[in-house]
Amino acid sequence: CTLDSEVALRVGGDFFFDPQPGDSPVKLVLIAGGVGINPLFSILLHIADLQGYQESKGNGYKIGTVKLYYSAKNTKELLFKKNILGLMNAFPGKITCHFHVTQQSSQICKELQPHVTGK
Repeated sequence: CTLDSEVALRVGGDFFFDPQPGDSPVKLVLIAGGVGINPLFSILLHIADLQGYQESKGNGYKIGTVKLYYSAKNTKELLFKKNILGLMNAFPGKITCHFHVTQQSSQICKELQPHVTGK
């Protein structure tokens, strides 16, 4: 998004992302806290599957970019962090994640350091 962009937010309810072939690509911003990552991680996996399928088959899906913002108390409570890092590496520039920790008391591992902010 850029300054003055219009965005739609959704809190609670059913979460799904079901683009159809030929749809215009969209830029998604996913925001999760704690275990609230579960439905958003599913969406992230679906996007990665569509992106991989698009690259290999040219199936008409036009996948935009995805930015995930995910907060937890500490890095131990960041569920799926290794899977998310793997998706970022598999789809550079298409899938990005910014982790935020609020009560980190131990050293953050090198693999996560570039992607984590917090107190």
